[in-house]
Amino acid sequence: MDPVAPGAVRELIARHGFRIKKSLGQNFLIDGNIIKKIIAAVAPSPADTVVEIGPGIGALTGALAAQAGQVLAVEIDRRLIPVLEETMAGINNVCIVQADALKTDFDSLVQSRAGTPVPTYKVAANLPYYITTPLLMHLLEKQTCVGSIVVMVQEEVARRLTAQPATPEYGALTVAVNFYARPEMLFRVPRTVFMPRPEVDSAVVKIEVNRLPAAPVQDKEVFFALVRAAFQQRRKTLLNAVSAVDKRLSKEMWTDVFRQADIAPGRRGETLDLVEFARLADAYVNRREKSKIN
Repeated sequence: MDPVAPGAVRELIARHGFRIKKSLGQNFLIDGNIIKKIIAAVAPSPADTVVEIGPGIGALTGALAAQAGQVLAVEIDRRLIPVLEETMAGINNVCIVQADALKTDFDSLVQSRAGTPVPTYKVAANLPYYITTPLLMHLLEKQTCVGSIVVMVQEEVARRLTAQPATPEYGALTVAVNFYARPEMLFRVPRTVFMPRPEVDSAVVKIEVNRLPAAPVQDKEVFFALVRAAFQQRRKTLLNAVSAVDKRLSKEMWTDVFRQADIAPGRRGETLDLVEFARLADAYVNRREKSKIN
Protein backbone atom coordinates (compact mmCIF):
# COMPACT_ATOMS: atom_id res chain seq x y z
CA MET A 1 0.00 0.00 0.00
CA ASP A 2 0.96 3.65 -0.41
CA PRO A 3 1.53 4.81 3.21
CA VAL A 4 0.78 8.44 2.33
CA ALA A 5 -2.32 8.00 0.17
CA PRO A 6 -5.26 9.26 2.29
CA GLY A 7 -7.64 6.58 1.02
CA ALA A 8 -5.16 3.78 1.70
CA VAL A 9 -4.44 5.16 5.18
CA ARG A 10 -8.15 5.30 6.02
CA GLU A 11 -8.65 1.74 4.78
CA LEU A 12 -5.65 0.47 6.73
CA ILE A 13 -6.60 1.94 10.09
CA ALA A 14 -10.27 1.01 9.62
CA ARG A 15 -9.33 -2.58 8.89
CA HIS A 16 -7.33 -2.72 12.12
CA GLY A 17 -10.11 -1.02 14.07
CA PHE A 18 -7.70 1.75 15.00
CA ARG A 19 -9.00 5.02 16.40
CA ILE A 20 -6.76 8.06 16.49
CA LYS A 21 -6.01 9.44 19.95
CA LYS A 22 -5.62 13.18 20.23
CA SER A 23 -4.05 12.67 23.65
CA LEU A 24 -1.06 11.02 21.94
CA GLY A 25 -0.79 13.73 19.31
CA GLN A 26 -1.46 11.27 16.50
CA ASN A 27 -1.45 13.03 13.13
CA PHE A 28 -0.30 10.89 10.22
CA LEU A 29 1.83 12.49 7.51
CA ILE A 30 0.27 12.01 4.06
CA ASP A 31 2.65 13.92 1.79
CA GLY A 32 5.43 12.12 -0.06
CA ASN A 33 7.33 15.33 -0.84
CA ILE A 34 7.63 16.21 2.84
CA ILE A 35 8.89 12.68 3.55
CA LYS A 36 11.56 13.10 0.86
CA LYS A 37 12.67 16.37 2.45
CA ILE A 38 12.88 14.74 5.89
CA ILE A 39 14.91 11.86 4.46
CA ALA A 40 17.29 14.37 2.86
CA ALA A 41 17.70 16.06 6.27
CA VAL A 42 18.37 12.77 8.09
CA ALA A 43 20.72 11.69 5.26
CA PRO A 44 20.79 8.01 6.25
CA SER A 45 23.46 5.73 4.79
CA PRO A 46 23.91 1.93 4.83
CA ALA A 47 26.33 2.42 7.73
CA ASP A 48 23.75 4.25 9.87
CA THR A 49 21.40 3.10 12.57
CA VAL A 50 18.37 5.39 12.74
CA VAL A 51 16.01 5.50 15.71
CA GLU A 52 12.56 6.69 14.68
CA ILE A 53 10.39 7.89 17.55
CA GLY A 54 6.66 7.78 16.90
CA PRO A 55 6.56 5.96 13.54
CA GLY A 56 2.75 5.94 13.41
CA ILE A 57 1.76 3.75 10.47
CA GLY A 58 5.26 3.72 8.98
CA ALA A 59 5.13 6.39 6.26
CA LEU A 60 8.61 7.65 7.14
CA THR A 61 9.87 4.31 8.45
CA GLY A 62 9.93 2.55 5.10
CA ALA A 63 11.65 5.50 3.42
CA LEU A 64 14.33 5.52 6.13
CA ALA A 65 14.82 1.76 5.78
CA ALA A 66 15.42 2.13 2.04
CA GLN A 67 18.63 4.06 2.77
CA ALA A 68 19.71 3.23 6.34
CA GLY A 69 21.46 0.12 7.55
CA GLN A 70 18.98 -0.39 10.37
CA VAL A 71 15.85 1.41 11.62
CA LEU A 72 14.54 1.01 15.16
CA ALA A 73 10.94 2.23 15.19
CA VAL A 74 9.90 3.06 18.76
CA GLU A 75 6.13 3.37 19.19
CA ILE A 76 4.30 3.90 22.50
CA ASP A 77 0.81 2.93 21.26
CA ARG A 78 0.37 -0.85 21.38
CA ARG A 79 -2.58 -0.59 18.98
CA LEU A 80 -0.26 0.59 16.20
CA ILE A 81 2.12 -2.38 16.44
CA PRO A 82 0.05 -4.72 14.20
CA VAL A 83 -0.44 -1.84 11.74
CA LEU A 84 3.32 -1.29 11.58
CA GLU A 85 3.94 -5.02 11.26
CA GLU A 86 1.72 -5.01 8.18
CA THR A 87 3.19 -1.92 6.51
CA MET A 88 6.77 -3.02 7.29
CA ALA A 89 6.24 -6.66 6.27
CA GLY A 90 9.15 -7.88 4.16
CA ILE A 91 11.46 -5.02 5.16
CA ASN A 92 14.18 -6.85 7.03
CA ASN A 93 16.14 -3.91 8.42
CA VAL A 94 13.26 -2.47 10.47
CA CYS A 95 12.84 -3.46 14.11
CA ILE A 96 9.57 -2.39 15.75
CA VAL A 97 9.86 -1.65 19.47
CA GLN A 98 6.83 -0.94 21.65
CA ALA A 99 8.10 1.41 24.35
CA ASP A 100 7.69 4.81 25.98
CA ALA A 101 10.42 7.00 24.48
CA LEU A 102 10.73 9.04 27.69
CA LYS A 103 11.61 5.87 29.59
CA THR A 104 13.85 4.32 26.93
CA ASP A 105 17.63 4.14 27.14
CA PHE A 106 18.27 4.57 23.44
CA ASP A 107 22.02 4.02 23.73
CA SER A 108 21.43 0.60 25.26
CA LEU A 109 18.63 -0.20 22.80
CA VAL A 110 20.82 0.55 19.79
CA GLN A 111 23.77 -1.43 21.16
CA SER A 112 21.61 -4.45 22.00
CA ARG A 113 19.99 -4.53 18.56
CA ALA A 114 23.21 -3.91 16.65
CA GLY A 115 25.16 -6.69 18.34
CA THR A 116 28.35 -4.67 17.89
CA PRO A 117 29.35 -1.27 19.33
CA VAL A 118 27.75 1.64 17.46
CA PRO A 119 29.67 4.91 17.95
CA THR A 120 26.73 7.15 17.02
CA TYR A 121 23.20 6.87 15.70
CA LYS A 122 20.66 9.22 14.18
CA VAL A 123 17.21 10.08 15.50
CA ALA A 124 14.13 11.02 13.49
CA ALA A 125 10.90 11.99 15.22
CA ASN A 126 7.50 13.59 14.73
CA LEU A 127 6.72 14.91 18.19
CA PRO A 128 3.44 16.12 19.71
CA TYR A 129 3.67 19.34 21.71
CA TYR A 130 3.34 17.79 25.16
CA ILE A 131 6.40 15.56 24.78
CA THR A 132 8.74 17.80 22.77
CA THR A 133 10.75 19.44 25.55
CA PRO A 134 11.12 16.43 27.88
CA LEU A 135 12.06 14.10 25.04
CA LEU A 136 14.63 16.44 23.51
CA MET A 137 16.25 16.92 26.90
CA HIS A 138 16.13 13.14 27.51
CA LEU A 139 18.04 12.62 24.26
CA LEU A 140 20.52 15.44 24.83
CA GLU A 141 21.19 14.97 28.55
CA LYS A 142 21.02 11.20 29.04
CA GLN A 143 22.03 9.62 25.72
CA THR A 144 25.71 9.93 24.84
CA CYS A 145 25.74 8.36 21.36
CA VAL A 146 23.16 10.49 19.54
CA GLY A 147 24.84 12.16 16.58
CA SER A 148 21.95 14.13 15.12
CA ILE A 149 18.21 14.58 15.58
CA VAL A 150 15.77 15.53 12.83
CA VAL A 151 12.50 16.40 14.49
CA MET A 152 9.13 17.68 13.33
CA VAL A 153 7.52 19.92 15.95
CA GLN A 154 4.95 22.67 16.12
CA GLU A 155 6.25 25.72 14.26
CA GLU A 156 6.11 27.79 17.46
CA VAL A 157 8.43 25.29 19.19
CA ALA A 158 10.79 25.25 16.20
CA ARG A 159 11.13 29.02 16.47
CA ARG A 160 11.87 28.71 20.19
CA LEU A 161 14.55 26.09 19.55
CA THR A 162 16.34 28.30 17.03
CA ALA A 163 15.67 31.76 18.51
CA GLN A 164 18.26 34.48 19.04
CA PRO A 165 18.73 36.45 22.29
CA ALA A 166 16.46 39.46 22.84
CA THR A 167 13.60 37.99 20.82
CA PRO A 168 10.19 36.93 22.19
CA GLU A 169 10.80 33.25 21.30
CA TYR A 170 14.14 33.08 23.13
CA GLY A 171 13.89 31.24 26.43
CA ALA A 172 15.16 28.48 28.71
CA LEU A 173 14.51 25.79 26.09
CA THR A 174 16.60 27.71 23.55
CA VAL A 175 19.55 27.95 25.92
CA ALA A 176 19.26 24.33 27.06
CA VAL A 177 19.23 22.87 23.56
CA ASN A 178 22.02 25.15 22.36
CA PHE A 179 24.14 24.11 25.33
CA TYR A 180 24.25 20.58 23.94
CA ALA A 181 23.71 21.03 20.22
CA ARG A 182 23.32 23.23 17.14
CA PRO A 183 19.66 23.47 16.04
CA GLU A 184 18.60 24.72 12.63
CA MET A 185 15.05 25.14 11.33
CA LEU A 186 14.96 23.59 7.85
CA PHE A 187 11.42 24.07 6.52
CA ARG A 188 7.79 24.61 7.46
CA VAL A 189 5.21 21.83 7.18
CA PRO A 190 1.62 23.00 6.64
CA ARG A 191 -1.15 21.42 8.68
CA THR A 192 -2.83 20.31 5.46
CA VAL A 193 -0.39 17.41 4.93
CA PHE A 194 -1.57 15.50 8.01
CA MET A 195 -4.51 13.24 8.71
CA PRO A 196 -6.32 14.25 10.82
CA ARG A 197 -5.40 17.88 10.29
CA PRO A 198 -3.84 19.51 13.39
CA GLU A 199 -4.74 23.01 14.49
CA VAL A 200 -1.30 24.52 13.81
CA ASP A 201 1.51 24.28 11.28
CA SER A 202 4.71 22.38 11.99
CA ALA A 203 8.37 22.72 11.07
CA VAL A 204 11.33 20.38 10.73
CA VAL A 205 14.42 21.14 12.80
CA LYS A 206 17.81 19.46 12.52
CA ILE A 207 19.83 19.29 15.72
CA GLU A 208 23.52 18.43 15.41
CA VAL A 209 24.73 17.22 18.79
CA ASN A 210 28.03 18.62 20.08
CA ARG A 211 30.74 16.30 21.34
CA LEU A 212 31.34 18.79 24.15
CA PRO A 213 29.04 21.49 25.58
CA ALA A 214 29.09 24.70 23.57
CA ALA A 215 29.98 26.64 26.73
CA PRO A 216 31.72 24.43 29.34
CA VAL A 217 30.73 25.24 32.93
CA GLN A 218 32.01 24.22 36.35
CA ASP A 219 28.60 23.06 37.58
CA LYS A 220 25.92 22.12 35.05
CA GLU A 221 23.14 22.04 37.66
CA VAL A 222 23.95 25.60 38.70
CA PHE A 223 23.99 26.72 35.07
CA PHE A 224 20.51 25.36 34.37
CA ALA A 225 19.13 26.61 37.68
CA LEU A 226 20.21 30.15 36.80
CA VAL A 227 18.81 29.84 33.27
CA ARG A 228 15.43 28.67 34.59
CA ALA A 229 15.33 31.46 37.16
CA ALA A 230 16.20 34.09 34.56
CA PHE A 231 13.25 33.14 32.36
CA GLN A 232 10.64 32.25 34.96
CA GLN A 233 10.05 35.94 35.58
CA ARG A 234 11.16 37.60 32.36
CA ARG A 235 10.18 41.12 33.42
CA LYS A 236 12.50 41.07 36.44
CA THR A 237 16.09 42.22 36.27
CA LEU A 238 18.64 39.41 36.32
CA LEU A 239 19.76 40.37 39.81
CA ASN A 240 16.25 40.04 41.22
CA ALA A 241 15.46 36.91 39.22
CA VAL A 242 18.53 34.78 39.90
CA SER A 243 19.20 35.88 43.49
CA ALA A 244 16.29 33.63 44.49
CA VAL A 245 18.41 30.62 43.46
CA ASP A 246 20.53 31.07 46.59
CA LYS A 247 19.10 33.38 49.24
CA ARG A 248 22.08 32.71 51.48
CA LEU A 249 24.02 35.16 49.34
CA SER A 250 23.22 38.80 50.05
CA LYS A 251 22.30 41.20 47.27
CA GLU A 252 25.77 42.70 47.67
CA MET A 253 27.34 39.27 47.11
CA TRP A 254 25.15 38.68 44.08
CA THR A 255 26.17 42.08 42.74
CA ASP A 256 29.78 40.93 43.09
CA VAL A 257 28.89 37.78 41.12
CA PHE A 258 27.64 39.95 38.26
CA ARG A 259 30.74 42.12 38.44
CA GLN A 260 32.98 39.04 38.21
CA ALA A 261 30.96 37.80 35.23
CA ASP A 262 31.14 41.25 33.59
CA ILE A 263 27.36 41.34 33.21
CA ALA A 264 25.18 44.29 34.20
CA PRO A 265 22.77 43.14 36.96
CA GLY A 266 19.99 45.32 35.53
CA ARG A 267 19.78 43.35 32.29
CA ARG A 268 16.93 40.92 31.56
CA GLY A 269 17.57 37.20 31.16
CA GLU A 270 16.33 37.19 27.56
CA THR A 271 19.28 39.41 26.54
CA LEU A 272 22.00 36.98 27.65
CA ASP A 273 23.54 34.56 25.22
CA LEU A 274 24.80 31.09 26.09
CA VAL A 275 28.36 32.18 26.85
CA GLU A 276 27.16 34.94 29.18
CA PHE A 277 24.96 32.49 31.11
CA ALA A 278 28.01 30.23 31.46
CA ARG A 279 30.11 33.12 32.79
CA LEU A 280 27.40 34.01 35.30
CA ALA A 281 27.13 30.41 36.51
CA ASP A 282 30.89 30.07 36.98
CA ALA A 283 31.10 33.42 38.77
CA TYR A 284 28.37 32.28 41.16
CA VAL A 285 30.16 28.98 41.85
CA ASN A 286 33.39 30.85 42.57
CA ARG A 287 31.64 33.33 44.89
CA ARG A 288 29.83 30.52 46.73
CA GLU A 289 33.11 28.71 47.35
CA LYS A 290 34.74 31.92 48.47
CA SER A 291 31.93 32.39 51.00
CA LYS A 292 32.33 28.76 52.12
CA ILE A 293 28.62 28.09 51.55
CA ASN A 294 27.98 24.40 50.83
